[in-house]
Amino acid sequence: MNQKKRYEIFARLRAQNPTPTTELHYRTPFELLIAVMLSAQATDKGVNKATEKLFAVANTPQAILELGEEGLKRYIKTIGLFNTKAKHIIETCRILVEKYGGEVPRDRQALESLPGVGRKTANVILNTAFGEPTIAVDTHIFRVANRTGLAKGKTVLEVEKKLMKVVPEEFKQDAHHWLILHGRYTCLARKPRCGSCIIEDLCEYKHKVYD
Repeated sequence: MNQKKRYEIFARLRAQNPTPTTELHYRTPFELLIAVMLSAQATDKGVNKATEKLFAVANTPQAILELGEEGLKRYIKTIGLFNTKAKHIIETCRILVEKYGGEVPRDRQALESLPGVGRKTANVILNTAFGEPTIAVDTHIFRVANRTGLAKGKTVLEVEKKLMKVVPEEFKQDAHHWLILHGRYTCLARKPRCGSCIIEDLCEYKHKVYD
């Protein structure tokens, strides 16, 4: 995979979808943070269904703190690992109120210090809420990057670092959204839709599927 191919891959993805964004519903950095924390091992559709009701009654750290852990659970009980997530969200809200004046910090180290927030979540917040050119590598991006030859790596961090190095600067802001959507709807885990893929001729995957 050379830089000319990489450029063409992103040029095509951009032409197909000029303004990609997350499929999670949110209006503020805090709402996005909560939605992303809930999205681990859950579908965006399931998260959106829960947060629609939650955010209608509590969409600030203070408001969620006032709900309490048990109160929060009532809104998110349809989501996997909701007990652990409720605990982390309450702890995170307490830190945001006490340490950051109820605001989501625009700082990687501060974000990663929040309970239940890892590097991937921090990257999503920095990119989607604050417009920074970070690339959050989830299972879809890890698969697409390795399968296509775009950025091969054995770990999520390795793939992230390689993508940050090889993705042309003009595409970095939207790269992770294009790759997530491509992995979610075209480059599927079990049976990729190679026949309807707009970058099929640039992809270096050796076991392409056309039926």
